[in-house]
Amino acid sequence: MKQSPVKNGVIAPSDPTAAELSEILEPLRAHERILQLKEIYGKRLVASSSFGLQAAAMLHLIKEHAPEIPIVFVDTGYCFPETYQFAQSFIDDWGLDIRVFNPAISSARQEALYGKLWEQGAEGNKKYALLNKVEPMNRALSEIGGDVWLSGLRRSQSQTRAERSFAEQQSSTLKVYPILDWADAQLASYFYENDLPKHPLRDEGYVTMGDWHSTRKPLKGETAEETRFNGNKYECGLHEESGQNDFQI
Repeated sequence: MKQSPVKNGVIAPSDPTAAELSEILEPLRAHERILQLKEIYGKRLVASSSFGLQAAAMLHLIKEHAPEIPIVFVDTGYCFPETYQFAQSFIDDWGLDIRVFNPAISSARQEALYGKLWEQGAEGNKKYALLNKVEPMNRALSEIGGDVWLSGLRRSQSQTRAERSFAEQQSSTLKVYPILDWADAQLASYFYENDLPKHPLRDEGYVTMGDWHSTRKPLKGETAEETRFNGNKYECGLHEESGQNDFQI
């Protein structure tokens, strides 16, 4: 197998499998993982951000170590106003290559044709995810020409993410998680040490962030998972467990 140059003391295959890539990335620090990925994949890399509560950490890592990577913001049309304002501050101030992709069908048209999909149980939520998350992300990857997708998922965020590997193959796209093993304390330290901006709704009590209709503040004793989709699920559709859904990415 063709080898790429040595980076961070590792000789990586030029196009490793997800399992091989996970082994390469596991012993590295987050910024080293991004540098290693840049060395292996170059212009094939695409990142995404929802501009949620932890978003500034991954955005800062990219800004410092690979600012040329395109960053996709899938705008469902249903984000909190504060999320749009938060995202715009990065677009205006950080000099990153942030590209906004909207669903092919507007929120007003969706509601006129299908009603409020998020109120229609599992099938409604699945259709909502396909229209508002999966389709625009597919289009983004196709237009940008990337097939290696960086995301800021962390194992400590939910039970559905606890067993993730650093790299997963999902259809034709390789998904990679540079801060997967960061605990909440490590994330908080990174925010403090780098004086990163916080999402405005964090101080109002939100512990996770998604669309306004499927995210709420926790009640006493509730976990973050229970504040999304009325506790029925945590993932929005883009990050369902590999092999556990028929979404196409």
